Amino acid sequence: MNRRMFAQAMGGAAAAAGLAGAQPAGGRTAIYRLDYFYFRQGSQGARISEFLSSQMPLIVKNTRAAGVFTTVLGPHVPMTLLLEGFGSLEDMEAADRRLHGDAGYRAAFEKIEQGAEPPFDYCDRVLLRATDFSPEIAALAEKPKAPRIFELRVYHSPTERQLGYLHQRFAGPEISVFHQSGIFPILYTDTLAGPNMPNLTYLIPFASLADREKAWAAFFANPDWVKARDESVAHGGQIVASTAQVILQPAPFSPIQ
Repeated sequence: MNRRMFAQAMGGAAAAAGLAGAQPAGGRTAIYRLDYFYFRQGSQGARISEFLSSQMPLIVKNTRAAGVFTTVLGPHVPMTLLLEGFGSLEDMEAADRRLHGDAGYRAAFEKIEQGAEPPFDYCDRVLLRATDFSPEIAALAEKPKAPRIFELRVYHSPTERQLGYLHQRFAGPEISVFHQSGIFPILYTDTLAGPNMPNLTYLIPFASLADREKAWAAFFANPDWVKARDESVAHGGQIVASTAQVILQPAPFSPIQ
Protein backbone atom coordinates (compact mmCIF):
# COMPACT_ATOMS: atom_id res chain seq x y z
CA MET A 1 0.00 0.00 0.00
CA ASN A 2 1.64 3.25 -1.10
CA ARG A 3 1.22 6.74 0.35
CA ARG A 4 -1.43 7.83 -2.19
CA MET A 5 -3.54 4.71 -1.66
CA PHE A 6 -3.34 5.12 2.10
CA ALA A 7 -4.39 8.77 1.94
CA GLN A 8 -7.38 7.89 -0.23
CA ALA A 9 -8.42 4.99 1.98
CA MET A 10 -8.21 7.12 5.12
CA GLY A 11 -10.04 10.02 3.52
CA GLY A 12 -13.12 9.40 5.63
CA ALA A 13 -11.14 9.83 8.84
CA ALA A 14 -9.08 12.76 7.77
CA ALA A 15 -11.49 14.80 5.71
CA ALA A 16 -12.44 16.70 8.82
CA ALA A 17 -8.81 17.34 9.65
CA GLY A 18 -8.59 19.58 6.58
CA LEU A 19 -11.59 21.60 7.82
CA ALA A 20 -10.25 22.67 11.17
CA GLY A 21 -11.80 26.12 10.92
CA ALA A 22 -15.15 25.05 9.45
CA GLN A 23 -18.43 24.27 11.14
CA PRO A 24 -21.09 21.92 9.73
CA ALA A 25 -24.06 23.79 8.33
CA GLY A 26 -27.42 23.41 10.01
CA GLY A 27 -30.07 21.05 8.78
CA ARG A 28 -30.65 17.36 8.50
CA THR A 29 -27.96 14.71 8.14
CA ALA A 30 -28.52 13.33 4.65
CA ILE A 31 -25.41 11.26 3.94
CA TYR A 32 -23.54 8.72 6.04
CA ARG A 33 -20.21 7.19 5.12
CA LEU A 34 -18.97 3.88 6.48
CA ASP A 35 -15.29 2.99 6.16
CA TYR A 36 -14.44 -0.60 7.06
CA PHE A 37 -10.76 -1.15 7.86
CA TYR A 38 -9.73 -4.80 7.81
CA PHE A 39 -6.49 -5.83 9.44
CA ARG A 40 -4.65 -8.75 11.03
CA GLN A 41 -3.91 -9.58 14.62
CA GLY A 42 -0.91 -7.59 15.77
CA SER A 43 -0.06 -3.90 15.75
CA GLN A 44 -2.34 -2.76 12.91
CA GLY A 45 -5.44 -2.25 15.06
CA ALA A 46 -3.57 -0.18 17.64
CA ARG A 47 -2.16 2.04 14.90
CA ILE A 48 -5.59 2.59 13.34
CA SER A 49 -6.99 3.49 16.77
CA GLU A 50 -4.11 5.87 17.45
CA PHE A 51 -4.72 7.68 14.18
CA LEU A 52 -8.50 7.96 14.61
CA SER A 53 -8.18 9.02 18.23
CA SER A 54 -5.76 11.77 17.29
CA GLN A 55 -8.12 13.06 14.59
CA MET A 56 -11.37 12.74 16.56
CA PRO A 57 -11.63 16.31 17.90
CA LEU A 58 -11.56 17.63 14.34
CA ILE A 59 -13.96 14.97 13.10
CA VAL A 60 -16.45 15.87 15.81
CA LYS A 61 -16.13 19.56 14.99
CA ASN A 62 -16.69 19.11 11.30
CA THR A 63 -19.16 16.26 10.86
CA ARG A 64 -22.76 15.87 11.91
CA ALA A 65 -22.23 12.45 13.47
CA ALA A 66 -19.14 10.36 14.16
CA GLY A 67 -18.48 6.94 15.60
CA VAL A 68 -15.66 4.42 15.68
CA PHE A 69 -16.44 0.76 16.33
CA THR A 70 -14.63 -2.57 16.43
CA THR A 71 -16.07 -5.96 15.60
CA VAL A 72 -17.36 -8.26 18.34
CA LEU A 73 -19.10 -10.75 16.04
CA GLY A 74 -19.05 -10.69 12.27
CA PRO A 75 -17.59 -12.15 9.10
CA HIS A 76 -14.21 -10.46 9.63
CA VAL A 77 -12.54 -10.07 13.02
CA PRO A 78 -10.63 -7.82 13.67
CA MET A 79 -12.17 -4.85 11.87
CA THR A 80 -12.60 -1.15 12.65
CA LEU A 81 -15.60 0.79 11.36
CA LEU A 82 -15.65 4.57 11.02
CA LEU A 83 -19.07 6.22 10.66
CA GLU A 84 -19.42 9.85 9.59
CA GLY A 85 -22.46 11.97 8.79
CA PHE A 86 -22.71 14.90 6.35
CA GLY A 87 -25.38 17.33 5.22
CA SER A 88 -24.93 16.42 1.57
CA LEU A 89 -22.58 14.78 -0.91
CA GLU A 90 -21.21 18.24 -1.62
CA ASP A 91 -20.34 18.72 2.05
CA MET A 92 -18.52 15.39 2.07
CA GLU A 93 -16.64 16.15 -1.14
CA ALA A 94 -15.62 19.61 0.09
CA ALA A 95 -14.14 18.03 3.20
CA ASP A 96 -12.20 15.52 1.16
CA ARG A 97 -10.82 18.17 -1.20
CA ARG A 98 -9.31 20.02 1.74
CA LEU A 99 -7.68 16.91 3.15
CA HIS A 100 -4.52 16.88 1.10
CA GLY A 101 -3.53 20.44 1.97
CA ASP A 102 -3.66 19.94 5.72
CA ALA A 103 -0.22 19.70 7.32
CA GLY A 104 -1.54 18.14 10.54
CA TYR A 105 -3.14 15.29 8.65
CA ARG A 106 -0.03 14.66 6.59
CA ALA A 107 2.00 14.37 9.77
CA ALA A 108 -0.55 12.01 11.30
CA PHE A 109 -0.63 9.57 8.44
CA GLU A 110 3.13 9.73 7.95
CA LYS A 111 3.42 8.54 11.53
CA ILE A 112 0.95 5.69 11.11
CA GLU A 113 2.66 4.59 7.89
CA GLN A 114 5.88 3.87 9.76
CA GLY A 115 6.55 0.22 10.49
CA ALA A 116 7.18 -3.06 8.77
CA GLU A 117 3.55 -3.52 7.64
CA PRO A 118 0.77 -1.20 6.44
CA PRO A 119 -1.77 0.02 9.03
CA PHE A 120 -4.50 -2.17 7.49
CA ASP A 121 -4.81 -4.78 4.75
CA TYR A 122 -7.72 -3.26 2.84
CA CYS A 123 -10.68 -0.90 3.20
CA ASP A 124 -14.28 -0.99 2.01
CA ARG A 125 -16.32 2.20 1.73
CA VAL A 126 -20.12 2.43 1.68
CA LEU A 127 -22.13 5.60 1.05
CA LEU A 128 -25.58 5.74 2.61
CA ARG A 129 -28.53 8.11 2.23
CA ALA A 130 -30.77 8.72 5.25
CA THR A 131 -34.37 7.64 4.76
CA ASP A 132 -37.25 10.01 5.43
CA PHE A 133 -37.96 8.16 8.68
CA SER A 134 -34.38 8.13 9.97
CA PRO A 135 -33.81 10.02 13.25
CA GLU A 136 -30.92 12.38 13.88
CA ILE A 137 -28.18 10.81 15.99
CA ALA A 138 -28.24 12.48 19.40
CA ALA A 139 -25.36 12.45 21.88
CA LEU A 140 -26.03 10.76 25.21
CA ALA A 141 -26.33 13.03 28.23
CA GLU A 142 -23.51 11.03 29.83
CA LYS A 143 -21.33 8.11 28.83
CA PRO A 144 -22.81 4.71 29.81
CA LYS A 145 -21.23 3.11 32.86
CA ALA A 146 -20.83 -0.10 30.86
CA PRO A 147 -20.11 0.11 27.10
CA ARG A 148 -23.11 -0.57 24.91
CA ILE A 149 -23.02 -2.85 21.91
CA PHE A 150 -24.30 -1.91 18.47
CA GLU A 151 -25.88 -4.11 15.83
CA LEU A 152 -25.48 -3.10 12.19
CA ARG A 153 -28.15 -4.78 10.07
CA VAL A 154 -28.33 -4.72 6.27
CA TYR A 155 -31.50 -5.93 4.52
CA HIS A 156 -31.01 -6.70 0.84
CA SER A 157 -34.10 -6.42 -1.36
CA PRO A 158 -34.22 -8.10 -4.79
CA THR A 159 -35.50 -4.97 -6.59
CA GLU A 160 -35.99 -1.25 -6.02
CA ARG A 161 -39.74 -1.86 -6.04
CA GLN A 162 -39.44 -4.32 -3.19
CA LEU A 163 -37.12 -1.93 -1.33
CA GLY A 164 -39.97 0.57 -1.60
CA TYR A 165 -42.28 -1.94 0.11
CA LEU A 166 -39.64 -2.37 2.81
CA HIS A 167 -39.63 1.39 3.36
CA GLN A 168 -43.40 1.36 3.71
CA ARG A 169 -43.24 -1.41 6.29
CA PHE A 170 -40.57 0.34 8.34
CA ALA A 171 -42.22 3.76 8.17
CA GLY A 172 -45.59 2.20 9.01
CA PRO A 173 -45.93 -0.51 11.65
CA GLU A 174 -42.41 -1.90 12.04
CA ILE A 175 -40.71 1.01 13.83
CA SER A 176 -43.60 1.15 16.29
CA VAL A 177 -43.12 -2.55 17.07
CA PHE A 178 -39.37 -1.96 17.38
CA HIS A 179 -39.95 0.63 20.08
CA GLN A 180 -42.45 -1.56 21.91
CA SER A 181 -39.79 -4.29 21.96
CA GLY A 182 -36.91 -2.16 23.20
CA ILE A 183 -35.26 -1.67 19.80
CA PHE A 184 -34.33 1.95 19.04
CA PRO A 185 -32.22 2.32 15.86
CA ILE A 186 -30.24 5.55 15.61
CA LEU A 187 -30.28 5.66 11.80
CA TYR A 188 -32.02 4.10 8.80
CA THR A 189 -30.38 4.42 5.38
CA ASP A 190 -30.37 3.27 1.78
CA THR A 191 -27.09 2.43 0.08
CA LEU A 192 -25.98 4.86 -2.62
CA ALA A 193 -22.72 3.05 -3.35
CA GLY A 194 -21.69 -0.29 -1.92
CA PRO A 195 -22.29 -4.04 -2.14
CA ASN A 196 -25.55 -5.98 -2.46
CA MET A 197 -27.70 -3.11 -3.64
CA PRO A 198 -30.50 -2.27 -3.19
CA ASN A 199 -30.55 -2.51 0.56
CA LEU A 200 -31.62 -0.83 3.77
CA THR A 201 -29.01 -0.43 6.51
CA TYR A 202 -29.71 0.47 10.12
CA LEU A 203 -27.78 0.67 13.39
CA ILE A 204 -29.14 -0.27 16.81
CA PRO A 205 -27.58 0.26 20.27
CA PHE A 206 -28.24 -2.24 23.06
CA ALA A 207 -27.14 -2.20 26.69
CA SER A 208 -25.76 -5.76 26.33
CA LEU A 209 -25.95 -8.90 24.23
CA ALA A 210 -28.52 -10.26 26.68
CA ASP A 211 -30.72 -7.18 26.18
CA ARG A 212 -30.37 -7.60 22.43
CA GLU A 213 -31.59 -11.20 22.59
CA LYS A 214 -34.51 -10.21 24.83
CA ALA A 215 -35.55 -7.35 22.53
CA TRP A 216 -35.47 -9.41 19.34
CA ALA A 217 -37.41 -12.22 21.00
CA ALA A 218 -40.10 -9.74 22.00
CA PHE A 219 -40.17 -8.27 18.50
CA PHE A 220 -40.61 -11.58 16.67
CA ALA A 221 -43.35 -12.65 19.11
CA ASN A 222 -45.33 -9.42 18.67
CA PRO A 223 -48.57 -10.10 16.74
CA ASP A 224 -48.39 -6.64 15.13
CA TRP A 225 -45.05 -7.60 13.58
CA VAL A 226 -46.43 -10.92 12.32
CA LYS A 227 -49.36 -9.07 10.72
CA ALA A 228 -47.10 -6.42 9.13
CA ARG A 229 -44.74 -9.07 7.74
CA ASP A 230 -47.58 -11.14 6.26
CA GLU A 231 -49.19 -8.07 4.67
CA SER A 232 -45.92 -6.91 3.09
CA VAL A 233 -45.26 -10.39 1.67
CA ALA A 234 -48.78 -10.48 0.24
CA HIS A 235 -48.19 -7.17 -1.57
CA GLY A 236 -44.53 -7.40 -2.55
CA GLY A 237 -43.39 -10.98 -2.10
CA GLN A 238 -40.25 -11.67 -0.08
CA ILE A 239 -39.11 -8.06 0.08
CA VAL A 240 -36.01 -9.01 2.09
CA ALA A 241 -33.89 -11.54 0.23
CA SER A 242 -31.08 -11.73 2.80
CA THR A 243 -29.88 -10.13 6.02
CA ALA A 244 -26.33 -9.33 7.12
CA GLN A 245 -25.54 -8.59 10.77
CA VAL A 246 -22.43 -7.35 12.57
CA ILE A 247 -22.11 -6.83 16.33
CA LEU A 248 -19.88 -3.88 17.22
CA GLN A 249 -18.54 -2.13 20.28
CA PRO A 250 -17.60 1.56 20.35
CA ALA A 251 -13.97 2.55 20.74
CA PRO A 252 -13.25 4.40 24.03
CA PHE A 253 -12.78 7.65 22.10
CA SER A 254 -15.85 7.24 19.87
CA PRO A 255 -18.37 10.10 20.20
CA ILE A 256 -21.20 7.61 19.65
CA GLN A 257 -21.24 5.42 22.76
